[in-house]
Amino acid sequence: MLNPNLKYLQCSLCGKQYSKDKVMNLCPDDNRPLEMIYDMQAIKAENNWYHPEIKSLWRFSGILPISEGYIDSGEGYTPLLDYNDHDIAQQFGFELFIKDEGKGHVGYGQNPTLSFKDRGMAVVINMAKHFGLDKLVVPTQGNAGDSLAWFANKLGIEATIIMPDDTPMPIQGSVAALSFHNPKITLEMVKGTIKEAGELMKTKYIPKGYFNVATFQEPGWRIDGKKTMGLELAEPNNMSDNWKLPDVVLYPTGGGTGILGMWKAFDELEALGMIDSKRPKIIAVQSQATQPITKAYNDNAYEPVPTQAGHTLAVGLNVAGGVGHFKVLDIVRKSGGVSIAMNEEEIAKNLSQVWEEKHWWICPEAAACMAALKPLAEQGVINKNDQVVVFNTGSFEKYLPDVRHLL
Repeated sequence: MLNPNLKYLQCSLCGKQYSKDKVMNLCPDDNRPLEMIYDMQAIKAENNWYHPEIKSLWRFSGILPISEGYIDSGEGYTPLLDYNDHDIAQQFGFELFIKDEGKGHVGYGQNPTLSFKDRGMAVVINMAKHFGLDKLVVPTQGNAGDSLAWFANKLGIEATIIMPDDTPMPIQGSVAALSFHNPKITLEMVKGTIKEAGELMKTKYIPKGYFNVATFQEPGWRIDGKKTMGLELAEPNNMSDNWKLPDVVLYPTGGGTGILGMWKAFDELEALGMIDSKRPKIIAVQSQATQPITKAYNDNAYEPVPTQAGHTLAVGLNVAGGVGHFKVLDIVRKSGGVSIAMNEEEIAKNLSQVWEEKHWWICPEAAACMAALKPLAEQGVINKNDQVVVFNTGSFEKYLPDVRHLL
């Protein structure tokens, strides 16, 4: 059932409120993303929002939209890996951790498709089930489509996944296999990027009654799924015995849902009295091939101008524009962070380094974040004694064979 403390939906720009029972996409007044707003004082008084014995993101069910009767597939509750012996951390004297959303680790949860996208889609599929939505569609650079296909297959919901034809083969193969075995799963391939995938969705599938669950297009469901990353950052872990946030967070930023989600999580935790008003510097890391947020940050613009997508090994960063990018920029600036774009050579080099040193299966998007550590430290964005967290958003096995030569 819906969380009784979920109050309403609210536009992230104009603040207009909508019923929590309304199934909708963007705010009709300004075409901006919606967020779900809770009665945090009631949740604080009840003090039943946190269940650490649950080894998944549903440990936070009291501040998620579905608080009872949800399907728990074990997603979320991923570890922080200690990387304090990294050469840049040693050189500049900061602590470094990797939040690993890819491969599973004993004693933790497991994202079923080895990607952080499972957090958002876990909430999407449970909300779709609650509202009786039987046809979902997503345009995707890859991982979100893989995730939706997996959850839709598990719950028996019809889903169409539209992805570019240069999506890594393991992701294509995973969705294709599900579509072969389950007639309710459809895979569409397009020339171009997520932009062209979105255009096909609008012309072919939305008129047929499919509900759009693309980044920011559903009513805050994926934001709340991704906010569990921020909740896990704060809960007692190997950075701290208490509820506490790191000093710097490096997040590979395509659409940027996770940045909105984590910022929302921090505000909700403060309202619950678990943390204070101090926030980490949020670093939005992009590829130099496609860097709308970095360019807008450097130009001091309110929001990016959509650009042409380039070509990058970090395909999840190949997002030329988004309706939520204005909010990503706002959060980066409020946090005292920056946006930075890395070149392909540095991305490849850092993926190789992590594999050689740790045998961790980080994805190219996380390698972009690792590449950003040195320039950020040199610029004084990362300081001595800072606790720094890099998000590894998936496993590199999903990018084979494109990354095999780097291992």
